[in-house]
Amino acid sequence: MLRGRLVISLLLLGLAAGCTGGESGDTPRSPRAAQAEATKAVSSPPGRSASAGKLDPGKVQGDWWSWAAGAPSGRNPVEDRSGAHCAVGQAGDLWFLAGTFGGSVRRRCAVPARRTLVAPIVNLHGSANDCAGFMASASGSVTVDGRKLPVLRWNATPITVTGVEGNPVTESDGRIDTMGCGLWASSAPLAAGRHAVAIRGTSGDFRVSVDYVLTVAG
Repeated sequence: MLRGRLVISLLLLGLAAGCTGGESGDTPRSPRAAQAEATKAVSSPPGRSASAGKLDPGKVQGDWWSWAAGAPSGRNPVEDRSGAHCAVGQAGDLWFLAGTFGGSVRRRCAVPARRTLVAPIVNLHGSANDCAGFMASASGSVTVDGRKLPVLRWNATPITVTGVEGNPVTESDGRIDTMGCGLWASSAPLAAGRHAVAIRGTSGDFRVSVDYVLTVAG
């Protein structure tokens, strides 16, 4: 879910569209206009993603990027090759899944009960122009136990990201105000037991493939 080390599919400075503040040549837009554009959904089948329509694109993306940038190398969930660090920094009602900095990975993760899952398929943070280019070729899907979730297309949206020193996502500590974008998916809390989640995303020559085995607590 992340592109290179633009942050960061996580999923990875930027887990399709990201940005690092307005650059010369970008057209200023009001946060309200950006928010309205960002909330367009590619599809919205009924059922298992009841929470998707309630997600705020600016808050979710800012929180996700801050979560991804909230752990240093060695215990960062985007770098994670096994799922050992999937619970680092998780808080609140949402449970974030991560992409990669490109390539494939398989992870196993224990998830508390009653957590809404949120996953970037491909995502980016940067300028509005960065996001426009990234989103032009962004595509992908998330499946839970073989069932496709609706894909949310969030175009350039103002976000705030806070990182810690030594994190491989923003590669800097402190706060940045930027634009976030990407393809995202969410799932209502899963039943207790084991579930398979597959994330597949592309944008240009960037590719993400993540397979999770989630064990949800009773």
